[in-house]
Amino acid sequence: MTLPELYVTLLIAGTVLLASIAAARTAHRVGLPSLLLFLAVGIVAGEDGLGLAFDDVQLAQALGTAALAVILVEGGLTTQWSDVRRLVAPAGVLATVGVFLSVLVTASGAHFLLGLDWSVALLLGAIVSSTDSAAVFSVLRALPLPRKLTGLVEAESGFNDAPTIILVLVFSTTTSDIPSIGPLFGNLLFQLAAGGTLGVLIGLLGAVALRHIALPATGLYPLATVGFGITAFAAAGAVGASGIIAAYLSGLVLGNSQLPHRAATRSFAEGAGWLAQIGLFVMLGLLVDPSELSEAILPALVVGLVLLLVARPVSVLLCLLPFRIPLRQQAFISWAGLRGAVPIVLTTFPVVEDVPHAREILNIVFVLVALFTLLQGPTLPAVARRLGLVRPDALREIQVEAAPLDVLDADLLTVSIPEGSQLHGVAVFELRLPHPTVVTLIVREGTTLVPDRDTVLRAGDELLLIATPETREDAERRLRAIGRRGKLARWLGEHGTPEPEDTVTSG
Repeated sequence: MTLPELYVTLLIAGTVLLASIAAARTAHRVGLPSLLLFLAVGIVAGEDGLGLAFDDVQLAQALGTAALAVILVEGGLTTQWSDVRRLVAPAGVLATVGVFLSVLVTASGAHFLLGLDWSVALLLGAIVSSTDSAAVFSVLRALPLPRKLTGLVEAESGFNDAPTIILVLVFSTTTSDIPSIGPLFGNLLFQLAAGGTLGVLIGLLGAVALRHIALPATGLYPLATVGFGITAFAAAGAVGASGIIAAYLSGLVLGNSQLPHRAATRSFAEGAGWLAQIGLFVMLGLLVDPSELSEAILPALVVGLVLLLVARPVSVLLCLLPFRIPLRQQAFISWAGLRGAVPIVLTTFPVVEDVPHAREILNIVFVLVALFTLLQGPTLPAVARRLGLVRPDALREIQVEAAPLDVLDADLLTVSIPEGSQLHGVAVFELRLPHPTVVTLIVREGTTLVPDRDTVLRAGDELLLIATPETREDAERRLRAIGRRGKLARWLGEHGTPEPEDTVTSG
């Protein structure tokens, strides 16, 4: 490549990147998952748009798989183990048994309603059976939902990519309509067990190394952390195990270890994740031929409706039956099963393997992801309210966000006091926060003040607190308790649990 060609390539790449970032901002403001606009950027830049040609499916498969590794590492790094540790069992069942059920029901619908051969129907069902955490949480972040509910969806999304990829690989290479259950189950068990073990071990190794090795520059710690996650992905793949589950679990271990420069690491990982998503979706938008998509609309609608209205609810209902999850929450989990990067990337596997009808499957999946993300994403807030999951009292909960202060080994907490909160009228000394937590600043009506012990809090105040990692959870619980029941909350039996257990066990 000559220098002029390099400049043109970088100019195009930079322009596409900036356009995608602008699209992400637009998507966030209108409540859409960003992937839709990233795909649109790719289509506009493609052959039928600005004329940028890209037809190398094998390269798309390689780059897409690498991008998924980065996205899964970032997902693990930004997942709080305290939010998902009690949800591993139901999430694991949803990610394995639920995937199988979803594949079978969706494939049956595609076979009987569209007349597809069982081999094609099973492959299509496997491709679309995985949910996408990035698509879901770009919409859910602003909703005051129970932490257990969002944690379950997040954990399922992190775990179910690996079984889905294994099924797609099996259905893309088998010569029979339905592979033998024994070898299929054995392959799945090996890949998950070996990949999970490698991910946890490499994550632990990385945590020990980063705590005891002094690197010469702060910026090397984020690179090393993400590097351990990529190493776990590659090591698992090299031995025939699941690199996806290894990447996610290594990120989960590293993200929940007391590592130096956690703020820089998290910011770098989020930036890398965004870059991977943008590159992935724009590339996939370039890969499709818009002139072929019209023929895929009807099959995509049929398969998507079977998946949304039958396969997903059935798999959620049967898998969560032993865990006594309220039916209202099950209904929301069913509707929140958005599809995103993984299904479109998986369509490249049968194309590379020259599976019959692979190109038609690519178009169907592309249209399905676009249409049903557009249907489900913007309606998730309304569905949550309709199901009674956004309760009126939840709007009075204080919202806490954290940014780690590595030098002090402390967390900076920001607290908003909404209208109706019982924090209104409470003096700082009456908070009785655990030592050494302190309120350092109050932002009130656009001005700032440094509080003393007698400063009285008001609705609309923004508080800045500093807490140690050991006292942060107790401080949050104390603030939630007072926000709900006032300064006598402890005497009234209120202990500030993050999400009060729902007493309704059905409908």
